[in-house]
Amino acid sequence: MKIEILGIGCPKCKQLAANVEAALKELNFQAEIGKVTDIDKITEYGVMMTPGIAVDGTAVSSGKVLSKDEIKKLISKCKATGGNVEKTNHNTSGGCCCC
Repeated sequence: MKIEILGIGCPKCKQLAANVEAALKELNFQAEIGKVTDIDKITEYGVMMTPGIAVDGTAVSSGKVLSKDEIKKLISKCKATGGNVEKTNHNTSGGCCCC
């Protein structure tokens, strides 16, 4: 599994990355973690608000710092469905939530 943090490196993006790492550690699950900071590449995922998360190339969250527990549920669901993920926890309030 490859998990990508989508964001320009603001404090919220860094917190999301830390939450992903903590969730993986608690689940004792190995995954490749990457960071996508190029805004053009982020928008190619369909993400208009950062921070975001992509799992295996599919954006599953944007505009919100998911908690460790929310990420654990997301990873567990992805493992249970054999990697099929769907978008969850989308923030639709409008505007940039990043910085």
